[in-house]
Amino acid sequence: MTGSAGLVILCRRQAEMNLMVPITFNPPPSPTYPDDVSLVNRDVQGEYQRIILHLDMDSFYASVEVQRRPELAHKPVVIGADPKHGKGRGVVSTCSYEARAFGILSAMSISQAFSLCPQAIFLPPDFPAYVRASRAVMAILRSYGYRLEQMSIDEAFLDISPLGNFTAAQQFAEEIKANISHRLGLSCSVGITPSMAVAKIASDFQKPDGLTIVQPSALQDFLDPLPVRKIPGVGKKAEALLFEMGIRTIGDLAGHDVQDLIGRFGRSAIALHQLARGIDGSDIVEGREARSLSRETTFETDTDDLGVIASTIDALAQSVCDNLAEEHLWFRTITLKIRYQGFITRSKSRSQLHLSGDATVVRSLVHALFREVYDGRKIRLLGIRLSSFEKQDNGQVTLPL
Repeated sequence: MTGSAGLVILCRRQAEMNLMVPITFNPPPSPTYPDDVSLVNRDVQGEYQRIILHLDMDSFYASVEVQRRPELAHKPVVIGADPKHGKGRGVVSTCSYEARAFGILSAMSISQAFSLCPQAIFLPPDFPAYVRASRAVMAILRSYGYRLEQMSIDEAFLDISPLGNFTAAQQFAEEIKANISHRLGLSCSVGITPSMAVAKIASDFQKPDGLTIVQPSALQDFLDPLPVRKIPGVGKKAEALLFEMGIRTIGDLAGHDVQDLIGRFGRSAIALHQLARGIDGSDIVEGREARSLSRETTFETDTDDLGVIASTIDALAQSVCDNLAEEHLWFRTITLKIRYQGFITRSKSRSQLHLSGDATVVRSLVHALFREVYDGRKIRLLGIRLSSFEKQDNGQVTLPL
């Protein structure tokens, strides 16, 4: 399907993709990029055509489970806590598109998900399996030699500018989708545009299994009718404030007076206004992988039992450190999240001078953060997040606190 000039929207169903034999695509043997990064914005002048690809795996955790257990195909699958026949206390991590048809969403309470679709298949998350699948996807992407920035376990950017034009970029994206489907049995959605922010919006435009290409001439026509919430970084609070200003679409935002926006949001409004106009100077940074790793758990009943809380902290710390080791990462920053009764949430972070990957260090830091932030109320949820990563170096020593 094609839209306005410069906009191409393709959407292949997984059944069709599974019949496709991966083609052999021959990218430049050593992709070259301009030394002066300012050239990336000169595509209109024809000096350097910037082409950014964003790939987002479709319903990743659920899709991995379906790939491992084909009998789950075309069924509502929910990954998360045990619903306990509608009395469970956890949340939905993710779900299949069949489950979403019943109104189930990520981060929804598991009991609500059960009430919406009691016949759904509820599975606990298997993070080691998802990490292995993620590595396989990223290995396929890295095999082409283009600049790659992995943003999370299931999404990444590629700078495919050396291909030179969007026609070649479309062929390249089709081959990536075919190879991931053929080799891993998984589907993904891809957006291709001149900028990272718009590529991320485009990859979400025709999920699942979509391919959306937006050339420079079509950027504003593509963005204008979309809800302002589609801009990366615009959450519920910012959306509510924008609604108060009469701004509901990206086009509304692009046409709004920037000084008025600055008065409400501060200097960050300048970048927000530029994104609404398709202007994004962000560049792909190779080697920067997952920005955070986290684990959290919801108690069966709200608790203020310090013994139970301490053992839960230890278990979460060990789990997230196991994931850290699988990713071969050191971390510098740790965050504790506490959710009290009434869904009141508090969090506190601490950054170390030295990188670490030791579970003992994590436990010590989290217990210290807990002592600082806990106010004695009963707790519904505890979570730990690690961030500020660097790849492990076999010669590096983990320093104690």
